Amino acid sequence: MKTGTTIITLENGYHLWTNTQGTGDIHLLALHGGPGGTHEYWEDTAKQLEKQGLNVQVHMYDQLGSWYSDTPDWDDPAVANNIETYDYYVDEVEEVRQKLGLDNFYLIGQSWGGALVQMYAAKYGQHLKGAIISSMVDRISDYTDHLAQIRKEALTPDELAYMQQCEADNNYDNDRYQALVTRLNQQYVDRKQPAAIAHLVDTMSVPLYNAFQGDNEFVITGKLKDWNFTDHLKDIQVPTLVTFGEHETMPLETGKRMAQMIPNARFASTPNGGHHHMIDNAPVYYDHLASFIKDVENNQF
Repeated sequence: MKTGTTIITLENGYHLWTNTQGTGDIHLLALHGGPGGTHEYWEDTAKQLEKQGLNVQVHMYDQLGSWYSDTPDWDDPAVANNIETYDYYVDEVEEVRQKLGLDNFYLIGQSWGGALVQMYAAKYGQHLKGAIISSMVDRISDYTDHLAQIRKEALTPDELAYMQQCEADNNYDNDRYQALVTRLNQQYVDRKQPAAIAHLVDTMSVPLYNAFQGDNEFVITGKLKDWNFTDHLKDIQVPTLVTFGEHETMPLETGKRMAQMIPNARFASTPNGGHHHMIDNAPVYYDHLASFIKDVENNQF
């Protein structure tokens, strides 16, 4: 398969930006988080895996509504209601797979992308050789409980009370609140500073992010607040790697439990890694990923 960028047209008429890097017969499709983020922390994945002795073709794309792909008219309720659903984005993964001609491939997803991996593996697992759930819980209550704990540890009582009052008042757009969010981001999301991925403007799809998550990573007011996939973990039948950062927004104990509940899974964690541990500590993150792929390829998983 050729490398570089390809714009694909979905059956619904929208266009998605896709990009392929690397060579070899092993294929990895990478899903970004958000929702509304971008592919960009997967840009060097093929090179990172090559350092680990693996030739892998890595396929990335920006999900509908994200920066490099088409932006729907979110102001149209019919459009928003049709697209802002779990089913839409899971089926979008399957359509991207078909358009790129992938089968018997690995699927990796971080955060929101990790939720998509869980749902895709349960619904379309016959197409997968392996699944990698990176920094995503199976039930959001574990996440919110962990957020409460880390905010209590990272903030003074006055700062925590201020954040909670702003959230109760729906008052997110003020400098003090956003400064506290930035401090938390630097401790638990992007620990490697300055952030490796930066733009002159914010590339996050705010309407999409708000619909599912909320204002920021430390408050969940959107549709994800009801996320619970625990009863379906048993339906993930392919070899699975669950990988979390050791200093991130998602609780490690949940990742360990998920690996026990998925029929054929292992857990790995990245020291000094935040939510974006593929950037915070790339050598360890990609060693875990490469070891997983090698074991599956050699029938040793």
